[in-house]
Amino acid sequence: MRVAVLGAGAWGTAIAGVLGARLETVLWARDAAQARTLAQTRRNDRYLPGIEIPPAVTVTGDLAEATSGISLALVATPVAGLREILRKLKPPLVWLCKGFEQGSGALPHQIAAEVLGEKARFGALSGPSFAEEVARGMPCALTLASHDAAFAREAAAIVHGGRMRVYYSADLVGVEIGGAVKNVMAIAAGISDGLGLGLNARAALITRGLAEIIRLGAALGAAPETLMGLAGAGDLILTATGDLSRNRRVGVELARGKALGDILKDLGHVAEGVRSAKEVFNLSKKRNVEMPVTEAVNAVLEGRLKPAAAVELLLSRDPKREG
Repeated sequence: MRVAVLGAGAWGTAIAGVLGARLETVLWARDAAQARTLAQTRRNDRYLPGIEIPPAVTVTGDLAEATSGISLALVATPVAGLREILRKLKPPLVWLCKGFEQGSGALPHQIAAEVLGEKARFGALSGPSFAEEVARGMPCALTLASHDAAFAREAAAIVHGGRMRVYYSADLVGVEIGGAVKNVMAIAAGISDGLGLGLNARAALITRGLAEIIRLGAALGAAPETLMGLAGAGDLILTATGDLSRNRRVGVELARGKALGDILKDLGHVAEGVRSAKEVFNLSKKRNVEMPVTEAVNAVLEGRLKPAAAVELLLSRDPKREG
């Protein structure tokens, strides 16, 4: 069976290596020069330093070559590049990106429905998964979701294997909301850690952040159990506490007084929470969903509040029934 991983960032490179152990796998890099370097050196030093790309993985900069004769395409571009690449592909396919499209506020499945049609076979692969750990062969568990339950089952069976366990779900909205909004909450947790507020405060932020995710998910038709699972609570816990989390690192550096532009420049990777915060905030207002943590993070990112002031604002809210 032949599969293509489209996008040679950290996550794309990592999952190509895992799949290459048992499937005929092609890794496509948009930049032809990058593709040649990866093919020659068998390393992706920019996005995944210290990791060897297995010899079984073919690397190419030719999209037609990469997608020829495949059973499944796994799109590993950021959300910002999803619409463009979907126009060049045919289903079946799964995307690995998490977040909202800037400007339109669309989730990946909404972009796919616009480009490919509502009945196309597509889905999302999400869950707690740092690329570096996956690339090193460490265990992880993910969820593959599609509105087409049969496709979710079939695609999960292709991706599942080795030390990567893959569950399947028909709750595509829930899986995408969990994956997108947890990045915003990870920035909040990073701010708390950067201010030295302690483990109690971090636990409170994660818990209240999960409550916001579940409320927004409910407004959009997601199942609560999805958001309490791998793609919701699992991914939130990892991203809000793990030292490999880019979004958490953004929050830590903001709390230390570093400018957002400088943080993103030094990061060298996409931090989807920065792009998604405004879209999540706008969606919460549109759907009349109370999301104070999201609102505070968005205000910090836009420069309207200092991190310490945002925390004080959250602490000064009136007492209320938990829920």
